[in-house]
Amino acid sequence: MLIGAHVRHEDPLAAARETGAEVVQIFLGDPQSWKVPPPYQWADELRESALEVFVHSPYMINVASLNNRVRIPSRKAVAQQVSGAAAIGAKGVVVHGGHVRQGEDVAEGLANWRKMFERQAAQGGFEVPVLIENTASGDNAMARDLDVIARLWDEVGDFGAGFCLDTCHAFAAGWELDSVVDKVKAITGRIDLLHLNNSRDEFGSARDRHANVVHAGGTIDPEVLAEVAARAGAPVVVETAAEGQADDIAFLREATAG
Repeated sequence: MLIGAHVRHEDPLAAARETGAEVVQIFLGDPQSWKVPPPYQWADELRESALEVFVHSPYMINVASLNNRVRIPSRKAVAQQVSGAAAIGAKGVVVHGGHVRQGEDVAEGLANWRKMFERQAAQGGFEVPVLIENTASGDNAMARDLDVIARLWDEVGDFGAGFCLDTCHAFAAGWELDSVVDKVKAITGRIDLLHLNNSRDEFGSARDRHANVVHAGGTIDPEVLAEVAARAGAPVVVETAAEGQADDIAFLREATAG
């Protein structure tokens, strides 16, 4: 099992050495911008390193949106992020499931995900997998509730969509962590990446506020998180405060050894 962290955009190799990470997740540019990511400064070093790399897409992407001014640039941004990820040898691009607005039909948002994959398939498909991440809240979200994720997978599963499981989001959404891996795999058949985050808030809070796995007063028992990691069988990335990442990684490495 590879264990690592989301690290700073600047010099991810140094950040990985500091934390003991074997896998890193990065942004290719400003996570709050629609701008095309520039050529990545550390691309050659990442390709030549032993690190496994994942890219997290910008936060404003909402492939499900029924608003053309959001959906169309979201599709373009996903394609741009995938191209940038391929250039650095990344294993996948994480994209949040998105949502429709109040009063709109969730089925149309799910169909918009399928349409993106259909359009790309007609052009030969994505260069690296798109990994859809579960989210913590939103009554009209595509990836908050397991039953809606099952509907989403009916739309996108045949196109090779991947899944990124976030434990803080799952906990906040009211998913029992002791069964979450089996339930997700029963729907998607896969977990490609695990965002292993503790939560600052209580079970079912619908709040997306990460805490370090250990030593930060999170509301999830670290041993429960370690068990999720062991069962998932996927690369593990902690998206936690940088000053605690080395301890998070060391704990998980010891807790999941053997």
